[in-house]
Amino acid sequence: MLETIERLLILQDRDQKIRRVQGELAHIEPQRQNLKTKAAAAQTELEEARLRVKQIESARKELELEVEAKKLMIARYANQQFQTRKNEEYRALAHEIETCKAAIFKIEDKEIELMEQGEAAQKEVLRCMQAANDARKLAEEQEARLGAREQNLQKELAALEANREALAVAVDDGARARYERLVRSKGENVVVGVQHGVCGGCHMKLPPQLLVTCQGEKELVACSNCGRILYYTRDMNLAVAE
Repeated sequence: MLETIERLLILQDRDQKIRRVQGELAHIEPQRQNLKTKAAAAQTELEEARLRVKQIESARKELELEVEAKKLMIARYANQQFQTRKNEEYRALAHEIETCKAAIFKIEDKEIELMEQGEAAQKEVLRCMQAANDARKLAEEQEARLGAREQNLQKELAALEANREALAVAVDDGARARYERLVRSKGENVVVGVQHGVCGGCHMKLPPQLLVTCQGEKELVACSNCGRILYYTRDMNLAVAE
């Protein structure tokens, strides 16, 4: 294999590894934020459940106050009945007393409904509390793993980048410039092999003369379709597939 090709393949392999590690590092922070978002959402759901319990309890206390107010009115009307000597006024007060008693009956029905709602709300608080604790624990465990993974990747990246420049300098200036230009336009796979008469990058059929030149291993050969740098090794099949 042409020495320049060998050096380019080494450089390309290093660059691919660097980009892989950089890609993994780039995904860590979104994963960390996703864990925090889930934990925060579970905590918010818990706070909303707790607020619902407080609202129900507040509403129940308001009903209790209404009942006490109605009872006071009944006592006042009863006292007025005791003092009056007029039948019409007595009957009117009796009607007011019955109205208050009916109102108390309705309020007590609402209180029972609120008690049932309160019990359900308390159960929901317990459920949300468990969910929030689980989400927080999971987030802490996963964040610890992500932190460790991040440190390992940073070390790996530092090691990969340590002598990358030396690998690049070892490549002929012209070939290196060509390689870097292709990387910018084509992505990471720009030094490719030939299989069955097609380019390993764009998978387009190559002219016979180009295949012969590639096999000769005397100069850098570019794909006539995509411009990628081609190389040949003896285990590759140059014959065009039918």
